[in-house]
Amino acid sequence: MDVQMIFKVAAIGIVVAVLNQLLKNAQKDEMAYMVSLTGVVIVLMMVITMISNLFDAIKSLFQLY
Repeated sequence: MDVQMIFKVAAIGIVVAVLNQLLKNAQKDEMAYMVSLTGVVIVLMMVITMISNLFDAIKSLFQLY
């Protein structure tokens, strides 16, 4: 696992949290929800890529396929 990936996830989390608070204070709750959902989807896609790489490494380690 790369340290840069942890920093990317943390940066996305911080940006999403700040935008979420700004939008909620501006009475734009729907947009705040969409920003939060978008942040979760972006991080989830990053994590899914890493999990896929992990499974590929496990397959090659145990010569499963």
